[in-house]
Amino acid sequence: MHPAGPLALSLGSLGLLRLLGAPWGWSAAAALGLGLGTGGWRLLRILVKTAPRDLFGLYVLLRVRLQLSRHRRRCRSVPALFAAVARRAPAKAALVDAASGAVWTFSHLDRVSNALAHLCRDRGLGAGAVVAVFMESRPEFVALWLGLAKAGAEAALLSSHLRREGLVHGITCAGAKAVVFGTELGAALSEVSSALGPGLQKFSWGPPGLGPIPEGSQALEPLLEGAPKTPLQDGPGKGMDDRLFYIYTSGTTGLPKAAIVVHSRYFRIAAFGYFAFRMRPDDVIYTCLPLYHSAGNIIGVGQCLLHGLTVVIRRKFSASRFWDDCVKYRCTVVQYIGELCRYLLAQPRSPAERRHRVRLAVGNGLRAPLWDPFRERFGIARIGEFYGATECNCSVANLDGKVGACGFNSRLLPNVYPVRLLRVRPDSLELLRDSRGLGIPCAPGEPGLLVGRIDQRDPLRRFDGYVSAGATRSKVAHDVLAKGDQAYLSGDVLVMDDLGYLYFVDRVGDSFRWRGENVSSTEVEAALSRLLGQADVAVYGVEIPGVEGRAGMAAIADPGARVDVPALYPALCPLLPPYARPVFIRLTAQLDSTCTFKLQKTRLRGEGWDPRVVPEPLFVLDPQKGRYVPLDGEMHQRLCSGKSGF
Repeated sequence: MHPAGPLALSLGSLGLLRLLGAPWGWSAAAALGLGLGTGGWRLLRILVKTAPRDLFGLYVLLRVRLQLSRHRRRCRSVPALFAAVARRAPAKAALVDAASGAVWTFSHLDRVSNALAHLCRDRGLGAGAVVAVFMESRPEFVALWLGLAKAGAEAALLSSHLRREGLVHGITCAGAKAVVFGTELGAALSEVSSALGPGLQKFSWGPPGLGPIPEGSQALEPLLEGAPKTPLQDGPGKGMDDRLFYIYTSGTTGLPKAAIVVHSRYFRIAAFGYFAFRMRPDDVIYTCLPLYHSAGNIIGVGQCLLHGLTVVIRRKFSASRFWDDCVKYRCTVVQYIGELCRYLLAQPRSPAERRHRVRLAVGNGLRAPLWDPFRERFGIARIGEFYGATECNCSVANLDGKVGACGFNSRLLPNVYPVRLLRVRPDSLELLRDSRGLGIPCAPGEPGLLVGRIDQRDPLRRFDGYVSAGATRSKVAHDVLAKGDQAYLSGDVLVMDDLGYLYFVDRVGDSFRWRGENVSSTEVEAALSRLLGQADVAVYGVEIPGVEGRAGMAAIADPGARVDVPALYPALCPLLPPYARPVFIRLTAQLDSTCTFKLQKTRLRGEGWDPRVVPEPLFVLDPQKGRYVPLDGEMHQRLCSGKSGF
């Protein structure tokens, strides 16, 4: 492309910004002119290489902003937008249950969610009421929270892995007045029913006979059969800035936190995915990601509710069935996390992996070494990698297929989308500040904490936080990019190259990512400490060669050699979900701590799980035996060679 071409396009796009009334249009134009005038050929090189990417990103940003502004002015909500989609294509398949083959048309989904809305009103679960949803991924899950939203109620979307204390916390911290659970999870809810109090309404949905259910529960299906299937005559009157539902995120400390998702956030995430990755109205999306997370429920199901696409739901990921499902249901888009791609590549070759129609894979966590092998082996034309969290205001996306990148930020017009990488103290979330008290930006190639400037008046920049006000405050910093501003602290370390491409590096603080889930070190430490009679425990993430994310490792203070390690894993299973259970155990005489009694993990994390380095007993989880076994030199070699089973 001729150098004048992108320059003219960039200046033209800035003219468009001014016509749209964007407050940063003139400042961006001035910055560009000044940069080209003083930076010489280096900036011109960046402009030539990044102009097509930046202009497409600008187009996506403006399109989402304009649509969202129009919906806000007209006081539309997600249920209202879905109702319009259902009217346009009532007989089209909206949701498909890959396990049973059941097909839910848009008309059927609309009628069932309408019946739920009437039922909620009749049971006193109208505007502002919170109802917990505890169910595996299936079309009923979507109908539930959509019906609750039509009544003005707010769903608390619980992880199906929660048990005991975590399950009680998830229901109570959001102030739920009722819980709707799948019969497949009735036993888990029965375990904690007495701790939830007599005032909680309980409704079951699913076939009977799958296990015990709590006393006092009512079957939902008979109640829905008798409820009206027409829309509520007097809707809740909610708009884009009102609460839609809660998604739980482990964050960095403690038990899961209920992140607030408003209607505008749901629309923004889903619409950005649709336009950024060039989805089409006739696409069929295959997702085996859990619907209690934003990736499956917003980026995936959101395309169904807002844009009329068909979404095929598989309750749990199956590497052997993945491509067969895609062929059977004629899928054109699949969702992934990095680990899922690694499992698919480890499968024996099959005819289905090349007979499918998939042209786009959307997700996050795909490591650079797997990028091309995944794309080439399975014949996928495009990979749409992104970075984001349910509650964050600094999501980014890879729009042009740059291998390994999770997104970008324009080097020439950074204020168009004000996210930054800032320096922080090692092993903490504390920002380093300059002489003016502001955050210190990272240079290209320098890892830093991703932050996003908060503007509550702007639906693309707002931060809605959590149900807990304290948890919300902990994610906000002041005087970060300018005096008097506020910024969201992501808790993630990224690095940016010279062209503005962003690459995920690691999480900071007391959390790590394993099996596609954020693991709270504090939560695991608390469970282990209680189990071991309040022993000191330090939990941290460590790398296993060839495995995505960081595996949990627990260092346990055991001066009297009293811990029965082989019996530890079975005892942990009822307390923690599978992804949070430590893979490695280290026994030590004592743990280092600071003067404020905070456990020091830097040395432990650095020593890892190499028996040649660690002079203390080490153990590793044997997935086949279901218990921890001694980690010796031979086992260490097997793990390093990729024969770990993880």
